[in-house]
Amino acid sequence: VTHDQIEAMTMADKIVVMRDGIVEQSGAPLDLYDRPENVFVASFIGSPAMNLIRGRLAANGAFETAGGAALPLADISSGQAGRPVIYGIRPEHLLLAADGLRCEVAVVEPTGSELHVMARIEGGQEITAVFRERHRFTPGETIRLAPMPGLAHLFDEETGRRL
Repeated sequence: VTHDQIEAMTMADKIVVMRDGIVEQSGAPLDLYDRPENVFVASFIGSPAMNLIRGRLAANGAFETAGGAALPLADISSGQAGRPVIYGIRPEHLLLAADGLRCEVAVVEPTGSELHVMARIEGGQEITAVFRERHRFTPGETIRLAPMPGLAHLFDEETGRRL
């Protein structure tokens, strides 16, 4: 038993994530990391935590942030347009891209092997990106970030369950 999720990820064959005495998800560490069943597991497993962006499904099958920016989705029915959802993307699954989500750099943390960038997207929500490459970002600078195709997660806003 541990509250240290890094310790659990590195030492366990199976993890059981509990909240208030209820099992939220159990399985192999990378299964929980790659396919969290709900927002709680998505935010608990991983350091830095998964980015959870609030918004809604758009008529064109994309995700639309509260600030009006669009992010791509795979396999979502256009009949769900307007549904409030949470778009999850791991910090290391964000790439610099000319057509990406417009972000204002807030904090830059070089850790040696990685560069952690905290930024604000249109609408004020904060996200974190992790880069293995060397970049020289400065607070206040505008960058554009795009999710790696197929690595986004979508959760129902009301229940927090994976869609």
